[in-house]
Amino acid sequence: MRVPERARKSVNVLLCLVAVAGIGWSGKEIWQVLRGRQQIDEACAGLVPAGRVLALSPAGGTITHRVADEGTIELDAGLPQDCEIFSTEAGEKGGSRSGERWFFTGAVGAVGQGEGLSPEASWDDLLDPGGPYSDHTYPDQPLGGGIAGIVTDTGVTVELPCAKGVSDGRRVKALWARASFLESETPFSDNGQPTAHDRGILAETAVITANRLAGRLGCTERLPDPPDDIPALVEGPTPAAEAEGTCAWYRRTGLADRTLYADQVLESRTDPKAWDERCALVLGDTRANTLYAAHADELDSVYRPDRPGRYFAAFHTYSGENAKNIHLPNVDSHETPVAAEPGRAGRGDDEPAWWASSVCSGKPQIHTMTLSYGYEKLATAAYEKVFRAYVDDVTARRGCTDVKFPATSAFHAD
Repeated sequence: MRVPERARKSVNVLLCLVAVAGIGWSGKEIWQVLRGRQQIDEACAGLVPAGRVLALSPAGGTITHRVADEGTIELDAGLPQDCEIFSTEAGEKGGSRSGERWFFTGAVGAVGQGEGLSPEASWDDLLDPGGPYSDHTYPDQPLGGGIAGIVTDTGVTVELPCAKGVSDGRRVKALWARASFLESETPFSDNGQPTAHDRGILAETAVITANRLAGRLGCTERLPDPPDDIPALVEGPTPAAEAEGTCAWYRRTGLADRTLYADQVLESRTDPKAWDERCALVLGDTRANTLYAAHADELDSVYRPDRPGRYFAAFHTYSGENAKNIHLPNVDSHETPVAAEPGRAGRGDDEPAWWASSVCSGKPQIHTMTLSYGYEKLATAAYEKVFRAYVDDVTARRGCTDVKFPATSAFHAD
C-alpha cells in the first residue's frame, strides 16, 4: 500500500533515520543524509521529494546542488524552472575531476509558458547507435495509469490540467513536471536506460513534484500514483511489418514492401492522454542505399544516406494546450519559424515539414510530418497519401473532427 503524499515527507525522514541507525551508521553518516535532503529542498524549493531522489542509484555519498541563477528553482521568477543535483557517488563511478557529478534534474513548468514544441528537423538524427550520446535508440513511451506522462531513456515527464492556477500573474491551464537523469549511458543504467528501480522512483518523483506545484499555483487537480510496474523501453527501430502501436497504420498500408518507402519504424504504445504521440518511419541501410543508387545519377542534390536512419519520415500529433504553441523546424535560426496554427494546415518555409489540424473532444490537435534532407528530394510527392493515411488514423482513433489538410500543391520537392 502506498503512503499518501502528504505523509511521505515525515515517514521518509523517520524511516531514513531508523534505517541508518539500525545498520550502525555513525553520526557523520546520518548528518550526511539529512544534509542531502536539505540540499535538495533548497535547490528545488521543496517541490521535488528529497527522499525519493536520495533513493536513486547514483545518489550516494555527499549530495550538493548547483548554486547559480540557473539550476535552482525560484517560483517567483516565473516558469519554467529546474534544479540540478550532484553526488560524489556519481562522480566516483562516472569519472569527475571535482569528485562530484551532476546526476539529477527536477524541472517544472506551465504549458504555453516558455518555448513551444517542434517536430524533428529534416537534418536531425533519429537513431543513436554510433552517435555522441548513446549506443541505443529507445522511442519514448506513455506512462499509463491514467496519467498524461512520457517515459524516456533518462526520466519521466507528466502533465496535469490546472483550471484555476496562476503563475507569475498569468493564468495556467496545464502544468508539467520532469524528473530525469542527466545522461542515459551511465554506470547506473541498464543498457542505456534507467533500471526498473530507478524508473519507478523517477515516475513517483515527477508525479509528486507536479502535485506539489499544483498546490503552490492554486490548481485543484491532482495526479494519481503512477503504475507500480513501468515497462522498460523497447529498442528500435523495429520491422514495419511488426508495427502495432503508433505506426500500426503504416503496416496496414502495405507500403513497406516498396523500395521508395520505409521498412522500419520507431513507435510507442498508443495513449489518448499523450500530448505528443510519435511515429517515425525509417529506411534501413540496405533500403536507403538501394534507393540512392537508383537515383544518384538523376539528382545531383540527393545526399548519400551515410549513416543509419538518414532517410526518414517522422509524424507527430500534439494535443490540447501544447497544440497551441507548435513551430515547424527552420534551418535558418535567424528567421521566425512557421507556426503550425490550429484550424489551419500548410507547409514550412522551404522546409520539408507539413502540418494538418483537427479538433478532438473540443481540444485542438496538430499533426506534423517531416521528411529528411535527401529523402525529400525523392519522395515528397509520394508522401501526400502517407501523411493523409497517418492523419486519418489518428483522427479516427481519437474521434476528431474539423480536419484540415495541406493542399496537394504543398507536396513538392524544392
